[in-house]
Amino acid sequence: MRNKGFTLIELLVVIALIGVLSTLLLSNFNAARQRGRDAQRKSDLRSVGTALRLFYNDTGAYPASTSDGRIQGVDWGQAWTVGTTNYMSALPKDPLQTQGYRYTRVDLDTYILQACLENRSDDKGRQMSVGWCPTSWVYEVRP
Repeated sequence: MRNKGFTLIELLVVIALIGVLSTLLLSNFNAARQRGRDAQRKSDLRSVGTALRLFYNDTGAYPASTSDGRIQGVDWGQAWTVGTTNYMSALPKDPLQTQGYRYTRVDLDTYILQACLENRSDDKGRQMSVGWCPTSWVYEVRP
């Protein structure tokens, strides 16, 4: 008489295969999400760069920066308005809101915008030893 059920070994093999496939799919999904957030960071910095250029055209200099990487007088996530001119309805925030973005005015004609990237294989980033970026992989925008 033959049993019509599965053996313990067959069940364990199927469970192991499901576990391996789940791990592979989950890691690919997480990598895709990281790349998506990094693309958002790059787009955000380009938008801020455009607003900075408008400010420069109006005033002849880039705005001052604070020691913690903000445009003086405005926080990330807030509207950037000077007088009656609205340069951005809201300065963008990092998609995860863990690292944030950094703005540094080098001189009146130069600035550096930085974002910490999650994907270290991104060819647009570069390695930098900065305390605010846990991956040490930074994307920069300059005028």
